[in-house]
Amino acid sequence: MNTMFDRYAGIVFFAIGTTFVIGSRSISTSAYGSNVGANIFPMMLGAFLALMSIRLIYDSFRKQQAKKHKENLDYKRFGIIFVAAVLYALFLEDIGFVISTFLFLMIGFQTMQKGRVWVSLLISAAFSYGVYTLYVNGLDGSLPGFPAWLGF
Repeated sequence: MNTMFDRYAGIVFFAIGTTFVIGSRSISTSAYGSNVGANIFPMMLGAFLALMSIRLIYDSFRKQQAKKHKENLDYKRFGIIFVAAVLYALFLEDIGFVISTFLFLMIGFQTMQKGRVWVSLLISAAFSYGVYTLYVNGLDGSLPGFPAWLGF
């Protein structure tokens, strides 16, 4: 890995995570029909992103680079995952959390490592439905469920 890129990416992600935490404080703390406020999820995600970026920055300083070589960046994979993330955000309300998360994870897994489609299917399905069930039933939160045209 390129330690300089990791260091700068960590700084950018730390700023994004901190912005999420600060921005989530302005969201209302309770939602109609939900014991968990709308501010909890973005605050937790922002805090997690900030903590992981601190770890990335720490590792980039700790790592000693024996050879100085230029590493080619994989723009194709980045572009695919970036477009998938934008489409995920756009269609989250229309097709629901479970389906959109499942599709995003499938695209991400297959972009990073082609093959093992059944494993990707299983992990994507279990994660998207598991997070939905845990958040909606366990925490009494609200997420966009399945679309109405599916009949669920």
